[in-house]
This record gives sequence, structure tokens and C-alpha cells, in this order.
Amino acid sequence: MIALDHVTKRYGTTAALDDVSLTLGDVGVTALLGPNGAGKSTLFSVVGRLIQADAGTVTIDGRDVAETPSSDLARTLAVLRQDNHIAARLTVHDLVEFGRFPHSKGRLTVEDREHIERALDYLDLGPLRDRFLDELSGGQRQRAFVAMILAQDTRYVLLDEPLNNLDLRHMTEIMRLIRRLADELGKTVIVVLHDINFAARYADRIVALRDGRVVADHDVSGFMRPEVLADIYDSPVEVHQIDGKPVALYYE
Repeated sequence: MIALDHVTKRYGTTAALDDVSLTLGDVGVTALLGPNGAGKSTLFSVVGRLIQADAGTVTIDGRDVAETPSSDLARTLAVLRQDNHIAARLTVHDLVEFGRFPHSKGRLTVEDREHIERALDYLDLGPLRDRFLDELSGGQRQRAFVAMILAQDTRYVLLDEPLNNLDLRHMTEIMRLIRRLADELGKTVIVVLHDINFAARYADRIVALRDGRVVADHDVSGFMRPEVLADIYDSPVEVHQIDGKPVALYYE
């Protein structure tokens, strides 16, 4: 269970997170939504200990994130940031190997190599294992980063806007992969998204932030209602059923 207890993070006089209390513990996919500047990525960064909260606590399975040794945290929680650029020229295999560092400390065991191979196979990256990252398409490169996270073998997976700069086909591919991580491997996945309809199609639970506060927390059917969406985005939103699935249409 990931629990935020009265978490606040300020930048100057602006509260990016304003006294947020929230639990994120169910197996499955939880999507974090909200307008730009709502606090989604800040919440993500505080949970992943990429930045420190000004007040409040974050615990994972009862352990305070701020006090947990980095090696222990990395065996529990895998984090894929939005700006996942690596300057070094690495192959896909090199990148996925990094996922085992919390376990191997750079000295790969037979078990480490098995995790690496399973991650490559699971993401269908075998044919690309010796390709350099800068030779891949955006979708292929994002799959390689997810494979690195998978090789890390953690219960909790945090993904910050993994659909950024992808076309529609690759966005769909990545969301299907996220769904598989939860359904087939039992991961608890928390993903920051902008697209309401991708969240509704692939998530189990949707949490929305606005102005640093949680303003909605529902399953998909409870979230995909015009009055809920209009309150979050301050704009009229229609919701239609297409093939039995709710689809939001938003406009000025």
C-alpha cells in the first residue's frame, strides 16, 4: 500500500500539492489525471522520492519513503520518469540490464540474467536487443524503458506520462502493455496521463487533481460522468457510450 498523509509541496507561494491524503494500493492500474499544473507529476515525484515533500509523509507498505534506504526502495518501487533520456549510447540489452542494479550492484547473477531475458521476451525486444537506443523509434524506445522497469521486478510501478511524443498506434501499444503488467504479473501500476479516454479504457481507478488537491477518485464508471469531468477541467464534456465503453468528447 502506498499512502500519502497530508502531503504538501510548495514552490514559492504556489502549492503544487496542498495537504493531499491518498492511498494507492490496489493491484491494477490507477491513472492520475488533471489539467496542466494540477500536481500530477509532483505527486509522482514525491512518491518516487525524486523530490522531497515540505510536509506530510509517504509510506510504502508501512515504511516511510524518506527514511527507507535507496536500495530497499528500489526493490519495492520502480519509477519511469517523463524525461527518460540517457546521454550514453546504450543498446537495448544494456538498458534493461540497468533494471537489475538494485539487486546485483553491477555483478549479474544467473537469476539477474534470467530476469533480463524474461523482460526482453515479454516486451518482444529480442530482435532489437543489440540495437542502440538512438536507432529505435519512439515506441520501441519506450518499450525498452518499460523492459528495464520490468527487469527491476518490483511490486509497484510508477510511470510519468509514458505516452508523451508517441503516435496513436504506439500510445495504444504502451497502454496495452501497462494493462498486461497488472493483469498477468500482478503489478500495482500508477500512471500519469493526460488523455481521459486512454485512462477510461485501460485503468481500473482514476484519481484527478486540480490546483494541488485531489478533486475526484472513482472507478471508471464513476469518473466518466459529464459533471465530474466538467468540474475537473472547467469545460463542458460530453460522455458517450461506444461499443459499451465510455468516451469523453471535450470542446470549447
